[in-house]
Amino acid sequence: MRANLQWTAQPEAAGQLRAECGWTGDPGTGAKLVAALKAWPMLRFEVTEEPSPGVDGERFCFAPTLGLWRARTSANGDIVVGEDQLRSIAGTARAGEQFAHRVDELLGASWDAALEPFRRAGDGAPVTWLHHVG
Repeated sequence: MRANLQWTAQPEAAGQLRAECGWTGDPGTGAKLVAALKAWPMLRFEVTEEPSPGVDGERFCFAPTLGLWRARTSANGDIVVGEDQLRSIAGTARAGEQFAHRVDELLGASWDAALEPFRRAGDGAPVTWLHHVG
């Protein structure tokens, strides 16, 4: 189904526009959407694919200065960090600060910091819902 987005002014960045879109689709649709959005490197965006039976969810964030960040999410929306990822950090981090920094990277802290002002600027903006049928 074609998305008809309602574009509004982006108060956080004069001259820029914003749109929000809820969607429903098969598992993996979020990654396909992200691949299409990445074709425009000047965009800032977030794509969240909720978990479904037998499939973890995913969260994608893109900021022009940071590039793409991707993580698995649990049923309640938390970022899932694997034990191998933690073991790697624990085995290579030389100090507590370095460990904390690497955990922040896994959790997408820099992307959250870069995108948060744009999230707040959208309070009250219209949302378009997309639905997959069949």
